[in-house]
Amino acid sequence: MLKKSELPYCPVTTTINIIGSKWKIILMQRFESRPWRFNELLRDIRGISRRVLSDSLKSMEMDGILTRTVYPDDHFQHVEYSLSELGKTLVPVLREMEKWGLFYKDYYNH
Repeated sequence: MLKKSELPYCPVTTTINIIGSKWKIILMQRFESRPWRFNELLRDIRGISRRVLSDSLKSMEMDGILTRTVYPDDHFQHVEYSLSELGKTLVPVLREMEKWGLFYKDYYNH
């Protein structure tokens, strides 16, 4: 996570830096509904590589958007990722982006 002094001056740029990659936005959409395990995400998100998924999850966790919970088991542990309280505040932003994208598509279909 960047220190406040390291964040861009423009707040829109800050937001884009946090959620700006294609994969992070797709991940945010998945996490809106429930927590996910790594392999579930890997199977569900078509085209994402193991490394890109791992890097994206780590980045989102470091930025405070995701929480990573480790559940110990008798044979092995499993890990779930979910939106943090901070991450949940991005959901309305994504909804507005979705609305604008639909508007844009409709605008150019006439």
